[in-house]
Amino acid sequence: MSTTATTPGTPETGDLLYSDVEEDLRASVRALVDKQAPWDAVLRRTDTEDPVDTDLWKRLTQEIGVAGLAVPEERGGAGASWREVAVVAEELGRAVAPVPFLGTVVATALLLGTGEDDLLAAVAGGERTAALAVGATRGAGRPVPVTVERQGGGDLLAGTVTAVIDAVTADVLLVPVSATEIAVVEADGDGVTRTTAESLDMTRRLTDVVFDGAPARVVTADLDHALRVGAAILASEQLGLAERCLADTVEYLRTRHQFGRQLASYQALKHRLADLWVAITQARATARYAARCAADDSPDLPIAAAVAAAHGAEVALLAAEDGLQLHGGIGFTWEHPAHLFLKRARADALVLGSADHHRTVLADLVDLPA
Repeated sequence: MSTTATTPGTPETGDLLYSDVEEDLRASVRALVDKQAPWDAVLRRTDTEDPVDTDLWKRLTQEIGVAGLAVPEERGGAGASWREVAVVAEELGRAVAPVPFLGTVVATALLLGTGEDDLLAAVAGGERTAALAVGATRGAGRPVPVTVERQGGGDLLAGTVTAVIDAVTADVLLVPVSATEIAVVEADGDGVTRTTAESLDMTRRLTDVVFDGAPARVVTADLDHALRVGAAILASEQLGLAERCLADTVEYLRTRHQFGRQLASYQALKHRLADLWVAITQARATARYAARCAADDSPDLPIAAAVAAAHGAEVALLAAEDGLQLHGGIGFTWEHPAHLFLKRARADALVLGSADHHRTVLADLVDLPA
């Protein structure tokens, strides 16, 4: 019997199916989100000055513990893994839920590598929220431009960071001040000004942050690793969004009739949906593998995250565009949720690095000439 050599620490690709625990977690999150944040409620919230559903976030963190899934129990978390976090991301992407989950994921991944255990436990328990203060389009694998400087012997910050994810309601901001150093800043503290920026995705607002002598404490952290974990989890969010778009479109075509025929009976539409299903199946495989690599701290994570992020972004956008088009005239109205999914997909295609960015990173990782 022959065996196949594997790189130590690299997960086998066969164990990518959802476990019973993951499916139970999915059911719990879906039940809560469907009850408290159906799409019409999400749409109504976009017209308000309160873009984040703080009540839903409180229930997700305190009743289900979504913020602490990847945090060890001895550090105040649930002791699960990034695989479970990815399942939650799928469900929140499916509902375009207006909660600061993605920002919390990146912040948690960063804090896990520091000695900030009190803050980590508070974030894991939903008592505080944290956000990484880098521009929304900054991805892993390339140096993140440092736009904030240390002053006053290193204890004060000055500078500006634009388009920060999930900073609008954050209690703590994690600010890169060098390639390996992060400044921990109270978001409502002295010298910090937050301004909501224009954002295509009204369910995930961006924030411009100005630091003018803001007090901070500086810790050592692995920023690139946190961004890779974030990209892997974002791929799962994109997967959930794409699956929802496909499911809604199939349901619509089955119930809608034209010229005395069910729309789903037309061969051209069947082929289009079949192609989309194949693309989503591929996205699921890449997203699940990336989450597995993050959970196992695999050396394959940089490649897996780049593949998942590049493919997931394009599949989510394709699913949202096809869904809107195949819904016909109703899909273009404000009263239909199709535009919510399209805007989230378009924004997600840039968040934590564009598909082109991740393909460039991937080319470097596998020594592919430009």
